[in-house]
Amino acid sequence: MWAVFLTLVLGLLALDLGVLNRGQQEIGVRKSLLLSAFYITIGLGFGGFVWAQLGPEPAVEYWTGFVVEKSLAMDNIFVIATIFGAFAVPRHLQHRVLFWGILGVIVLRAVMIGFGAALVQRYEWVLLVFAAFLIVTGARMLLSGDDHESGVADNRLLRWLRRNLRVTQDFAGHRFLVRQPDDSGRMRLFVTPLFLALVAIEFADVVFAVDSVPAIFAITTDPYLVYTSNIFAILGLRALYFALAAVLHRFSGLKPALAVLLIFIGGKVVVAEALGIEKVPAALSLGVTFAILAAGVAVSLVRSAPARQ
Repeated sequence: MWAVFLTLVLGLLALDLGVLNRGQQEIGVRKSLLLSAFYITIGLGFGGFVWAQLGPEPAVEYWTGFVVEKSLAMDNIFVIATIFGAFAVPRHLQHRVLFWGILGVIVLRAVMIGFGAALVQRYEWVLLVFAAFLIVTGARMLLSGDDHESGVADNRLLRWLRRNLRVTQDFAGHRFLVRQPDDSGRMRLFVTPLFLALVAIEFADVVFAVDSVPAIFAITTDPYLVYTSNIFAILGLRALYFALAAVLHRFSGLKPALAVLLIFIGGKVVVAEALGIEKVPAALSLGVTFAILAAGVAVSLVRSAPARQ
């Protein structure tokens, strides 16, 4: 099952960069929507493979995790747009940054999920810690709208890189590293602003993973389901960004819905522990997740309706 998953992911990455997005062309909205629909179809379809191999309960847990991770990824789009704006990254170069950023995310999530799985396996009470963290995070988001954007924008790591690395003033096409003469005329290796944007996006994912990884462990503790649902949700993030970045501000009701979703996911772990049951049924979790997100989208559409008239 791991071999099937890894082969599929590598094939999708090769298809994406090597065939669908060769060169430095700008990705249009129509192409982005088609790619996003393609990745969502693949992600949902993989749940059918899980069903065939492991049965219906793990498949529903996978689908719940996929929907939750895909929804939480919406917040990443806000921050990615902020990062690209701060570095003035041309639109035709953005897809390259996001592609390599996703490769980094695949590795980072593997490390974080592996560490989390080891903790949960050894100390079952860690799930209650994750649950409490999700409830507190959701309540904070609901009350203050805190979505980590300020932490990403004011990044000490980027300031350190600017002080300690040679950074070019301008972009050098799609390159992250270039050789050019320094002030003394000697040829030196410089990083470009595109590299700094990539570092910022990787840092943003680490920040968001602090919320999303505990959320998925509160749904299932199976490392295979946790990792595959995470990665399939993230693989389509690049296409989703180009499709929604310009209109995401209309979905003002989505962030409160995500906050409620985090509270629900953390709360059901606490309730299951209090009732002495192993977990809340996966089908119920999936149904409530869809209901919360649908309510958020509906509220957003109602709020934005006058603005479109």
